[in-house]
Amino acid sequence: MDGPILLVGCGRMGLALLQGWIDRGVPADSITIIEPGRQATDAASALGVTVLPEPALIAPGLMPRVVLFAVKPQVMEAVLPVYRGLVGERCVVLSIAPGKTLALFERHFGSKTPVVRAMPNTPAAVGKGMTVLSANKAASAADRRVSGELMAAVGEVAWVEDESLMDAVTATSGSGPAYVFHLIECLAEAAVVAGLPAPLANRLARATVIGSAELAARSDASPATLRENVTTPGGTTEAALKVLMGEDGLQRLMTRAIAAASNRSRELAG
Repeated sequence: MDGPILLVGCGRMGLALLQGWIDRGVPADSITIIEPGRQATDAASALGVTVLPEPALIAPGLMPRVVLFAVKPQVMEAVLPVYRGLVGERCVVLSIAPGKTLALFERHFGSKTPVVRAMPNTPAAVGKGMTVLSANKAASAADRRVSGELMAAVGEVAWVEDESLMDAVTATSGSGPAYVFHLIECLAEAAVVAGLPAPLANRLARATVIGSAELAARSDASPATLRENVTTPGGTTEAALKVLMGEDGLQRLMTRAIAAASNRSRELAG
């Protein structure tokens, strides 16, 4: 970083980012956080950063290199006007709020202000996040680099030039961890119905998803190939896949789910 960071909002994702920055060597004294919540304040303060309950207490003359908005999308419109005076010529406005477009921030800060929109997900809490970013025309290569490196502190990053793709990104990777957690729930519940005791069913479901994800991460093979490697013709896996891959199976259900989440993301932008 070549300047201070102002983090507006420090919930779970904000704390994950903060921890990632500190672990990567960003000086704690270069970070200021605006967060009224006591629990988050205590956790952030323990890392040595400046934590303030309201923006009125920001030190005069602070010129952030990045202002990162990590507040809920429902309150974003009310929050942005307060920070207009802090967004200077070298400042990048970075947002992780789902559904909030680049145009929204340009309306508040001007079309010449560099704005980057990012969609991370909750595995960022363990450094395994996936973030997709999109920038406006005012964002320079340096602005994109700084924004990408800040998000890379908690996992992988990718860029899309077409901002309209962010709705599908939100539905896929932003909301995606919830789908995986629900898969664990469903797998465990089905195991209980099949006769396993609940503690063992939950352990098997969790360990199977974790192990399969790690295998996919380490393998160059496609998911389809990995699936085929587990499937013996005429065996138990094939019997189950005939249900999951049937006409009304998992693919159709997942397509409907992604469409619903994408539509909701577009509604939030309205």
